[in-house]
Amino acid sequence: MSSDQQQPYDPGSGYDPYYGNQRPYGEQSPPYGQQEYGQQEYGQQHGNQQQDPHVTQTWEGQTWDTQYQPVVQQPAPASQPFAGDTAYLPPQPAAHPLPEETPVAAPAAASDAPAAGPEWSSPTTSGHTRLTDAQRARAEGRSPIIPPGIQPAALTAGLGALLAGGAALGPYGLLLPLVLLQAVTAAGWFRLNGMWPARQGIALAFAGGLTADVVLLAAGRENAPAAIMGTLGVWVLLTLVLQLRSHADPDERMYGLMATVASAALTIVAAGHLGAAPDAVVVGGLAVAAAVVARALPLPGAASVVVALLAAAGAGIAAGTLTDLGTSGALLGLGAGVCALVGLRAASYDYPSRFVHMTAGVALPLTLAAPAVYLLGRALA
Repeated sequence: MSSDQQQPYDPGSGYDPYYGNQRPYGEQSPPYGQQEYGQQEYGQQHGNQQQDPHVTQTWEGQTWDTQYQPVVQQPAPASQPFAGDTAYLPPQPAAHPLPEETPVAAPAAASDAPAAGPEWSSPTTSGHTRLTDAQRARAEGRSPIIPPGIQPAALTAGLGALLAGGAALGPYGLLLPLVLLQAVTAAGWFRLNGMWPARQGIALAFAGGLTADVVLLAAGRENAPAAIMGTLGVWVLLTLVLQLRSHADPDERMYGLMATVASAALTIVAAGHLGAAPDAVVVGGLAVAAAVVARALPLPGAASVVVALLAAAGAGIAAGTLTDLGTSGALLGLGAGVCALVGLRAASYDYPSRFVHMTAGVALPLTLAAPAVYLLGRALA
């Protein structure tokens, strides 16, 4: 067997399977189990090593780090007491060069020119929360309020005309458009509060409106306040009982309770059209129709409000000449117009969806105008 072949390791012999037969003269194998790098560090701390460029060692094994090339050092003289001989790693080119690292691309320089339009990132799951449209509008200094627009205004005007025509026919002629108004009010308020689907709450609020209609028809128009307030009290108690039986979180239960009570109250209050004088319902319906259409016109904010109120008062005067109210219909129309604008503002809150515009944006102007129609109608009759 040749000297270059593998031989068993013998601590007492001069052959080392890692160094081969080219170990420096006089250097013996390190004791078994002693770490080489620890010995080297110990020798460097005593500072008596001398470099000898004529001594050459070779390394035939593989190391984990082929890029590490330590300095070749000569063992200290025999006069220096050591705990053991020190082994050294001589410089040796890497047998298997590491692949070149892929350079990291530098980030593109930000362009000085402004972007053509807003580029919003899509929702991620890496911890970055996506801003809502309303939050982004506030951050950019824009208003998060979007009015319903001309299409919901046209639907409101049509529904207001149906209420006026139904009131002219009598209480049962008014009942059909009123029930439609109550259904849209119940659904729109829940969606406006971000609770969808909420079939149980919508059904409960709508049932409250139907109950108020039935009680009012049975009790008569002169007992309208008692019928409306009594129905409202019963429905608040019923809503409390149902929410107490809910297994949702306390915060969610409280939020659902407030939304259900408010939706039921608005739906029941809409029955005020059925308890008001027929002439007042005619004037109020047409005044609300004129106000919402004028508010949807492309005018500045303050000018749009003024024009809408003037349109409501003008429609009140025109409708009053067709009824017994006469010119006093202007006051009733103005009051109904103010309530209609409040309803539009509520339906425009915080970037509402198109569904909110087509439900709450349609119903709230007429629903909130019901108290004004009832009270002003009785006062001016």
